[in-house]
Amino acid sequence: MIEYLSHLIISLIESTNYFGVFILMTLESALIPIPSEVTMPFAGFLVNKGQMSFTLVVLAGAFGNLIGSLIAYALGYYLEEHVILGFIKKYGKFALLTVHDYEKSVNWFKKYGNSITFFSRLLPAVRTFISLPAGLAEMNIWKFSVYTFLGSLIWSAFLAYIGVYLGSQWHSLEGYFRQFQFLIAFALIILVFIYVNHKLKLVKLPRKKS
Repeated sequence: MIEYLSHLIISLIESTNYFGVFILMTLESALIPIPSEVTMPFAGFLVNKGQMSFTLVVLAGAFGNLIGSLIAYALGYYLEEHVILGFIKKYGKFALLTVHDYEKSVNWFKKYGNSITFFSRLLPAVRTFISLPAGLAEMNIWKFSVYTFLGSLIWSAFLAYIGVYLGSQWHSLEGYFRQFQFLIAFALIILVFIYVNHKLKLVKLPRKKS
């Protein structure tokens, strides 16, 4: 399936350039299983060949993620949770969605709050799902958009740069990138823990007497 998707992704980007990158990254964040690990590195490869601009590729990817995330946010905002869970149980297998991944994203959002919408853009699985609990929690849409766009900008730039760096060997990422994501996830979990721990210490500090 990944091989078939990769072929479709490559064909679409070759024929439509930035618009293809935008559409594919929109679909990924709108709960459609389109791997950004193929989309952005291949676009980076085309940058390496001089066929596309690195800046425009990154912006197309980030804005695509933002639009897709807003679609998922709207689903969470307007639909009841039992409806979402019912849909995932019935049709999730067709989009590689599981109740476990959804519940994990909900727990992350409850535990770390609004800031996880930024950090989650660099996390496997949670990256796709986090917009749903953000919508359910009725997170401020402007804050959601800013956090999502900034996180997506970093992610898109990172993947595109790897494609630029590897050149024609960009496809070598396909077999290893899923494992590499868990290293990223571990590092970000540590960063989130440090951030939360710092905030808790500030809350516990005694106020100065006037």
